[in-house]
Amino acid sequence: MILSQRIARMLEEMLEEAGGELSIVRNDFAKILGCVPSQINYVITSRFTPERGYLVESRRGGGGFIRIRKVPMGENEYLMRFYHAAAQPLDQETARAYLSEMVSAGILTQREGRMILCALSDRALEPVSREGRDLLRSRIFQTQILELLLEKEMNV
Repeated sequence: MILSQRIARMLEEMLEEAGGELSIVRNDFAKILGCVPSQINYVITSRFTPERGYLVESRRGGGGFIRIRKVPMGENEYLMRFYHAAAQPLDQETARAYLSEMVSAGILTQREGRMILCALSDRALEPVSREGRDLLRSRIFQTQILELLLEKEMNV
């Protein structure tokens, strides 16, 4: 497992144990992991984003800290977050990450996630240019999210 994955997994476990809110001193945490503090920053800025349901606050200086808070979201909020995130052209790896999050959150089954990923794959969209694929992929993804929202609304 690469270091950034190890850092992310540790932070996620610590967040869960702390009930969804965690404060760390970046330098101390880096010493524990045997890495440089900038690696901690990289993981936090790339994986603990508002789009993924996290709020991050930091204070620099001698008594500085980083506070990470998991913001609970309902299923509709979660789906709308992905809908808006996919408003930009969407590459295959980002689509894979979004679907993985949706499976982890229980919005999709693993089978549904794999099926959607197949439909969004570069292989399925191969006849279209690279730029066109990413735009088409985002439109397909958004359409599928709207269908999930409509289905949920109809079952209420």
